[in-house]
Amino acid sequence: MCEDDALKNKMILLTALFGIGFIISLPVFMITKNAAFEVLTITLGVTLYHFAMRLAVGAVIHAIMKNKADHTRAWFREKRFERVLYRWMRVREWKKHIPSYSPETFDTRQRTVEEIVGATCQAEIVHEVIMLLSLLPIALIPLLGGAVAMIVTSVLSILIDAPFVVVQRYNRPRLVRVMERFPKIG
Repeated sequence: MCEDDALKNKMILLTALFGIGFIISLPVFMITKNAAFEVLTITLGVTLYHFAMRLAVGAVIHAIMKNKADHTRAWFREKRFERVLYRWMRVREWKKHIPSYSPETFDTRQRTVEEIVGATCQAEIVHEVIMLLSLLPIALIPLLGGAVAMIVTSVLSILIDAPFVVVQRYNRPRLVRVMERFPKIG
């Protein structure tokens, strides 16, 4: 089993475990009205949401885009402030430690530079959509309660996904320059 399959399998397994935990804790809470089971049920439910939503967003966006996003669109172009910001953030030093859900998608031995550029756009969109959808549990606080669990998991989720967006935006201009200099490679 390759590294990317192992990560995918871990994500699916964790999602299933949170689902099972939620399915077990929900009826126990509903019967007992125990405060500890309320916290456990809300925490498991929100965590399940974050894991399942990530898998679903990635699958839906991949089905639509198929790693063929148009990197020339304004959204994907490098902004004036980004080079300075990424230098200040020292992205070059830490980006290699960020895991990839699908490393084969960014492998220059398996993909052209143009395909990788499209994949960086798609990966960016996936993580941005996840960041937006991570806010949904906060909107449910008035209905479900559990403000602490909702806010903490939403903020953590956004903080987890932000570096993935930064890495895609950091790498893409460099890849585009390679593609433009050596069109036969891309």
